Amino acid sequence: MQLYPAIDIKNGQCVRLTQGLFDNVKVYSNSPADMALRWQDKKASYLHLVDLDGALAGRSVNEEVIKEIVRAVDIPVQLGGGIRSAETVERMLLNGIARVIIGTKAVERPEFMRELVERFGPERIVAGVDAKNGQVAIEGWGKLSDISALDLCLQMKAFGIRHVVYTDIARDGMMSGPNVEYTKHLTRETEMDIIASGGVSSMEDLDTLCREGIKGAIIGKALYEGTVDLEEAVRRYE
Repeated sequence: MQLYPAIDIKNGQCVRLTQGLFDNVKVYSNSPADMALRWQDKKASYLHLVDLDGALAGRSVNEEVIKEIVRAVDIPVQLGGGIRSAETVERMLLNGIARVIIGTKAVERPEFMRELVERFGPERIVAGVDAKNGQVAIEGWGKLSDISALDLCLQMKAFGIRHVVYTDIARDGMMSGPNVEYTKHLTRETEMDIIASGGVSSMEDLDTLCREGIKGAIIGKALYEGTVDLEEAVRRYE
């Protein structure tokens, strides 16, 4: 199981939100690049970045910070948040990002994802499926769509997408455990690489995800609060 330490960027700082609420912010570092190096030193083999300001603005906001992170580390980095055009995807890939995560645009114009796969290849494009009670949320999680997480995943699969970051918004930042059942349901029904995001709080949570055949897990607050030891987790699950 691939592990992805999360670095969420807001106002150039490394932060964590609770349930995606922008007025519930905790700052963990003024230097996201230093945090990226810390996780690399602790044996991370992949990083997960989110431009939180970009997710709200609908465009890349923290691009200079993102470039600093890519320059600082030697491991691949995936990025989401406000990426809604092919030009931005290309720029981020040229900046050294390994995989780009598309959320809002995948819902608003699903054919866009097929175009990206045809242009950049299926290993560079990830669908971000963020859901509340099974329904997909868009625009920085501020708006609910009328499509279910499963239906969106199946649509993405038909367009050549292989990787999905599935976030249960209600659990994000809550340290309450991931939504294992629905993540397993998506994995089983789609046979895609479903990466669990939201709620991982302990090694036991990672044990459960791994045992259920989940392909990847994003770890955020549990790392920052010290309830998961990254080196031990990498040894055990990767």
